[in-house]
Amino acid sequence: MKDFSVSNRFREIYDGYCEGESEWCWLGAMDKADNIVGLCRDYPHSTVLEIGAGEGSILKRLSDLKFGDMLYALELSEKAFHMIRERKIESLVECKVFDGYALPYEDDTFDLAVLSHVLEHAEYPRKLLYEAARAATYVFVEVPLEDNFGLRRDFVFDELGHINSYSPKTIRRLAQTCGLEVLRQRVTNPSLRIYTHEYGGVGLLKYLVKEVMLRALPPVATVAWTYHSAMICRKNR
Repeated sequence: MKDFSVSNRFREIYDGYCEGESEWCWLGAMDKADNIVGLCRDYPHSTVLEIGAGEGSILKRLSDLKFGDMLYALELSEKAFHMIRERKIESLVECKVFDGYALPYEDDTFDLAVLSHVLEHAEYPRKLLYEAARAATYVFVEVPLEDNFGLRRDFVFDELGHINSYSPKTIRRLAQTCGLEVLRQRVTNPSLRIYTHEYGGVGLLKYLVKEVMLRALPPVATVAWTYHSAMICRKNR
């Protein structure tokens, strides 16, 4: 049987992410958590599992927003695991280290499983989606939409560890081929605070151009620039 495990090369990259929370991480977590709440609040979410929880910024934001009565976290990195534990997140019930694919929970344990900016890193994304759908009734997925004009013809490994590139169509089809029904899908532009943090005063212009294009011509915008796609899915019955 194929051993679904994370290679040492990727483990080293993931450990490198967890050197402490930065303002950038927190700003990104606010956007990601807002997308989770916006798409999932009309569906059951009493018990929420975040798969690949990083240093816990999204969990902290969800807890602050009182989204989910009981939050659970799974993380590949030992460093990140300890960082999450040290945050003492109010709604966090449990945090575990896992092998990157096999979720240590029984079927239908959770209302909602969250995979936020995880699948672009996964060597076996379908395996992870199957496991999320096994453990939870609903699955939230968010990825950067990097399959656009800026995507290089040939793959070059970099420090981000993004090995999968998606468009709004391909991430939707990936979920559907894993037996998930896409209930809602939303393409979003990172918030203005992200742009101003990264680019200063020029960030406002960059944000406005991308925002106007996304609202006026979504198919053109997502081919020209990188946005984010968020989906709430339900496993087929």
